[in-house]
Amino acid sequence: MDTMNMMIVLGVGLVCLIIGYVIASTVLKKNIEKSSSDLIKDAEAKAEIMKQEKILQAKEKFLQLKSEHEKLINEKNAAILTGENRIKQKEQALNQKTEEYNRKDKEVTNSKEMLNAQLEAIGKKEADLDKAHKRQVVQLETIAGLKAEDAKIQLIEALKSEAKTQALSHIKDIMDEAKLTANKEAKKILVQTIQRVATEHAIENSVSVFHIESDELKGRIIGREGRNIRALEAATGIEIIVDDTPEAIILSGFDPVRREIARLALHQLVTDGRIHPARIEEVVEKTKKQIEEEIIETGKRTTIDLGIHGLHPELIRMVGRMKYRSSYGQNLLQHSREVANLCAVMAAELGLDVKLAKRAGLLHDIGKVPDDEPELPHAVLGMKLAEKYKENAEVCNAIGAHHDEVEMTSLISPIIQVCDAISGSRPGARREVAESYIKRLKDLEALALSYPGVLKTYAIQAGRELRVLVESEKISDKDAETLAFDISQKIQTEMTYPGQVKVTVIRETRAVGYAK
Repeated sequence: MDTMNMMIVLGVGLVCLIIGYVIASTVLKKNIEKSSSDLIKDAEAKAEIMKQEKILQAKEKFLQLKSEHEKLINEKNAAILTGENRIKQKEQALNQKTEEYNRKDKEVTNSKEMLNAQLEAIGKKEADLDKAHKRQVVQLETIAGLKAEDAKIQLIEALKSEAKTQALSHIKDIMDEAKLTANKEAKKILVQTIQRVATEHAIENSVSVFHIESDELKGRIIGREGRNIRALEAATGIEIIVDDTPEAIILSGFDPVRREIARLALHQLVTDGRIHPARIEEVVEKTKKQIEEEIIETGKRTTIDLGIHGLHPELIRMVGRMKYRSSYGQNLLQHSREVANLCAVMAAELGLDVKLAKRAGLLHDIGKVPDDEPELPHAVLGMKLAEKYKENAEVCNAIGAHHDEVEMTSLISPIIQVCDAISGSRPGARREVAESYIKRLKDLEALALSYPGVLKTYAIQAGRELRVLVESEKISDKDAETLAFDISQKIQTEMTYPGQVKVTVIRETRAVGYAK
């Protein structure tokens, strides 16, 4: 029974649900149809409005394009009109020029006809003048007894001689003025150069003094039967003098490098306390390596100080060896540095290559420091070394020519020669032993006295000038110049001297009269 009631209830509920669904579907369909019709009407209204707007926009665009097109056409028409007007103006100007050209052509034709007539008249007159000139020449030749060509030659020779005399006079005046100006400028440059460069003058001796704390060390240095001192002398090549001088040992030798090696080795041996032949050889060998390293370091430091770059390592080593060499008591490295600075200043004053001049000044004396020291003048040897290590051709020539061993081929060469003389001739820069100095002066005077016609000779200015008095009856002014040249050449080839020697030949003529 309950089940039956349940089924009835479910059936009634299902029927009600179906009826509700049908009613809802009908109502919803009507609403949808109504909404669709409304949407369609709205869409049609909007479409009509957009259509009208697009039509209006199209009309406006058409009107705008039409206006722009008309404007463009008007501009082109105006340009065409302007061009036509310009062409008309040019045609008018061309017509005027054509008329003017035709008029000038007629004038030129008339002028040409008149000129031809005048030329014909001039030709006739020239012919008449030639005839008259020939008649006059014939008459003059008859009167003078001399042909016209001969007279012309004599006149040319006279004018040539007069012109030559005047030219020589002008040349002499110009040469005298140039010499005065050149001397003045040269002195000015030299004085400025010397004033701007100054270095200390280091005097090197041929001996070194080694100080010791007590004389007891002398016996240990000498060793049993002198074996220590003999070993030290054999290893270094330096003479070691142990005498009565208190607390000092003298190292004597003309090679400063060996002398320095001996001094440093002796100092290390005394400090260490072990002094015997084997130890001496070991210390000397070690000191040689140390000195070699110091030489290279000195060369590098010198080139850096002077701003010189690109030197061959072997040339740098030779520059360092200059520290241990001297020339007439003047330290060679200091001398070369001074010459380099002098050359730089002088090259700057003359507008030349400063770096090249400084390089040549530093290397000008490298021929004094090679290891083998062949029998060649140091300037020529230095030039060959510079060529070997690919130095500049101007630098090589300056090195070889600074003592006139080779011919000068560049402007740097005389600068090196002058600066070398300046550095070597400064007061206190160099010194000599008194005996050799006096002997050199006597040799200078004797050399000049050996020439005929020489009365007296005087060596002055520490041997840098030689004054020669000659007999005026035997030596003329021209002979005096030849004598000065011959003496200077003989001094250059036969004597050794620092710097340069100036030879002055003095010729005096005296006329004496007595009034009674």
